[in-house]
Amino acid sequence: MRKLAIWGTPTSDSHRAWVEAVAAEFTADDFEIVDDHADADFVLNMFDSANPKAFRRSSRGTYSASFYELPEVPDDVLRTSYPNLVRTLANVVVLHVPGQGVWFTTMERGTYKISDDPSEVFERLAPLAKSKLVIDNEFIPDLEPELWDGDEITADISAAGKRMGELDLLPAPFPVHEFLDERDLRHVMRLYQVGGLSYGNLSARKDETRFWMSASGVDKTALEEPSRDILLVTGYDEENASMQISVAPAIEPRRVSVDAIEHWMIYQAHPDVGAILHCHAWMEGIAATDVNYPCGTQELAESVAELIDREPDPAHAVIGLRNHGITATGDTLTDILDRIQVDILRQVPMT
Repeated sequence: MRKLAIWGTPTSDSHRAWVEAVAAEFTADDFEIVDDHADADFVLNMFDSANPKAFRRSSRGTYSASFYELPEVPDDVLRTSYPNLVRTLANVVVLHVPGQGVWFTTMERGTYKISDDPSEVFERLAPLAKSKLVIDNEFIPDLEPELWDGDEITADISAAGKRMGELDLLPAPFPVHEFLDERDLRHVMRLYQVGGLSYGNLSARKDETRFWMSASGVDKTALEEPSRDILLVTGYDEENASMQISVAPAIEPRRVSVDAIEHWMIYQAHPDVGAILHCHAWMEGIAATDVNYPCGTQELAESVAELIDREPDPAHAVIGLRNHGITATGDTLTDILDRIQVDILRQVPMT
């Protein structure tokens, strides 16, 4: 049985009652409410937007949704909610305006509105609460010396990152340091091994079982150093939910992109896929995932891989991730960018 905790301080009786109504939907779905939030799989954090308090989870595997209430709808919900998402260290922030509705804001800077029916809120949060996060890395200092300075593939990845910037496919990294104090920044570093938020990722196959991939939290237009900015993924340890990375002995690596598990599944299923690109943009008429699973989860990876499988040509496909962006496959990253640049839409539809 999964465990749920309610944390924080409500700003009104209606704020508390509404969050408790959402929690009741979880208990009806076989979640157990626990008093010890450190023991919870999923936490509902009530906070005051005038003085937001961070829920400092003790484990990367604990998900947090932050709930706040306002009397009126802000002129710009994203601008209002996103700083609160960062300040409360949440996976998603949920704004409730009584009588008006509910707005979800995600780490990808997407905002969408639903009704304030607790059952609908539960349906949106359940995938988050039930998913399996795969963001741990096992760094193995066994990279072949001839790859310490990279190869033609890492050079192509670096060039493709610069081209993504030129095509305006990389939103500016969110200035997380402006919203978190030094203590919370250290907490973010411990949980996610990043000091900022950057968007999009790209990879290219090295051989039958390995692929090079961009690191997490790094400017994709400045992918310069192999084993730090571009990492060689060699395997997936399903039992420990971690990606295996081969690195040079003298380099302190960054963590690989959270979407590494997704790329791993696609490369394993389709030997003819040579490269994969993900960005927070959209294309009309593409198949898309039905459920808004979080980044870095096995469930999102499986749903994306299944969509790729269904495409007429999985090696040259573009599919959508609901409320998130696109994932595209191709022979090379240049091939992918050539194909999508004409039809790409910079705004992801939020539903």
